[in-house]
Amino acid sequence: MKKFSLLFVLIFSLPFFIAGCTGKSEEKYNTYTLSCEYDEISHTLDGTESVEFYNKYDNSLSELKFFLYPNSFDEGKEAVSTSYFERAYPSGEESYGNIEIESVKSGNENLTFNISDEGNILTVTLLKEIYPNEKVCVDIDFTVNLANINHRLGYGDNTVNFGNFYPILCVYENGFVENDFATNGDPFYSETANYDVTLTFGKDFVLASSGDVLSESESGENKVVEIEANKVRDFAFTLSTKFQKVSSVVGDMTVNYYYYDEDNFEENLKVACDAMTTFQELFSKYPYKTINVAKTNFCFGGMEYPNLVFISDDVADAETYKYVIVHELAHQWWYSLVGNNEYAEAWLDESLTEYSTALFFERNEQYGISYDDLVAGALRSYQLFISVYKDILGDVDESMNRNLDEFNTEPEYVNCVYTKGVLMFDSIRKTLGDNKFFKCLENYFDEYEYKIATGEDLIESFSKNAKTNLEGFFKAWLNGEVVLDN
Repeated sequence: MKKFSLLFVLIFSLPFFIAGCTGKSEEKYNTYTLSCEYDEISHTLDGTESVEFYNKYDNSLSELKFFLYPNSFDEGKEAVSTSYFERAYPSGEESYGNIEIESVKSGNENLTFNISDEGNILTVTLLKEIYPNEKVCVDIDFTVNLANINHRLGYGDNTVNFGNFYPILCVYENGFVENDFATNGDPFYSETANYDVTLTFGKDFVLASSGDVLSESESGENKVVEIEANKVRDFAFTLSTKFQKVSSVVGDMTVNYYYYDEDNFEENLKVACDAMTTFQELFSKYPYKTINVAKTNFCFGGMEYPNLVFISDDVADAETYKYVIVHELAHQWWYSLVGNNEYAEAWLDESLTEYSTALFFERNEQYGISYDDLVAGALRSYQLFISVYKDILGDVDESMNRNLDEFNTEPEYVNCVYTKGVLMFDSIRKTLGDNKFFKCLENYFDEYEYKIATGEDLIESFSKNAKTNLEGFFKAWLNGEVVLDN
């Protein structure tokens, strides 16, 4: 997620087995088959989800756990910090949303399920244990009630955003990882999976989504769209009656830009194309056919999903808007293709994505943003943050490697994860030299494409490919031992 672009920070400083399953399955990838209908009058999404889970682990499992992000918008929860209230709520009043789980089945058999007190975790008890290399299919009927909020999930004046809207399997690591909700950053962690999705919505809406559209038809007053998204980290979409679209081809990929109320749409499409070209040259070929960039109602700078990024219409400055586009598209490599636990190690994708954004401008001088100026500005921003916080608090935690809920404030999160991340990777690059540094990035990507990486994995990969033990170097930055005061 791009709550603040670096440029923004600098400017503003402070069975059972397969019974009942449908959809295409690829070995060792879970499959989600979703059928959802959006009612624009009630602002609800009725959905049916069939999840084919493949047990690739060494032990048997008697239950599955799912993360329920929509409940972070429920009454009693803090969807955004108070500093974002005005930007988040278009009506000026707090609005609530949630997800209701109506039934859980395997085949024709009802399954026992419960939802945690916090509302973040759905636990489903299976009819029988599934052993390694076996599969089970679980069918979930659910309803999402949308809040009137400019956020990943919610409806605003211009768009209806569906990010992280369905129950998604928790990642298993000797037990299912149960992340909490958080207002800082992105509390998400998911594995690559295959998706077959059918969406039904009013025919006046234009759709931008993850995946590839297979068919589109009309049924009465509705459109029915079938989508396939294979080997993606998750699935998202956005709807608008105001969307216009421009497109361009980069190699064998189509870049689409969805917009409203703007005259410089060609410029924004161009920066998206340049970003996809640059990151393919730097890291690896983009493996999908389509990338969609969509302007949306969003209280932060932007948000990333596979094949789809949200760019906030609240970003008024044209240069910052382009910066956010670049950052969100860099996430297609760092988060989407190379996954990580964004709740526990936000720096792993955000720091690398923010640094990748600086690399884009280094290689695209036509945009008039200097790499050296970005790094120097990051240092000034970080030093100012430390100075102000020490004056107020007497001390500040400068560590980068923390859970999202361990950052005390939004500025602390932004400076330690984004701003300091740029400085860390710039320092590593200067230490290794360009040849080794860029080879390390390429090899790290190649090693973890479609997989999940940890901070330790990145350090080990860089050390191996640089033929230098970099553990102490990285840990000094991550633990806050590197001194960057004035």
